[in-house]
Amino acid sequence: MKKNELSLLLETAKAARLRAHAPYSEFYVGAALQLEDGTIIPGCNVENASYGGTVCAERTAFFTAVAAKGKIKPKAMVLVTDPLAVPCGLCLQVMAEFCGPKFPIYLATPKGIKKRLRFQQLMPNTFDRRALE
Repeated sequence: MKKNELSLLLETAKAARLRAHAPYSEFYVGAALQLEDGTIIPGCNVENASYGGTVCAERTAFFTAVAAKGKIKPKAMVLVTDPLAVPCGLCLQVMAEFCGPKFPIYLATPKGIKKRLRFQQLMPNTFDRRALE
């Protein structure tokens, strides 16, 4: 990924984090999903007093991308948290629907990108459409 693309993703995720609604956990998360066509979709976590109604930043970005584009081809994602964190299991399951094993996930804090992982490192054994055949 080009440095300027990664910088734009980071800035988008940082801005999304500032819009997060996290009054219960006070754990603010911003995401930026880049699609193959260059579109960048922001996402933030939105908590709810009924905890099951909470949606993570990663899923917000993926769901928004599908709502805006229909069929999507994800290219990369940046997550901004403080402290540094990986996506939860539910987010990884949603990502398994759209991302291949080499999909890059950049973990960052507001100070910058700290780590780059591939999807398969976070979820080596996926439950996907092949499991339903």
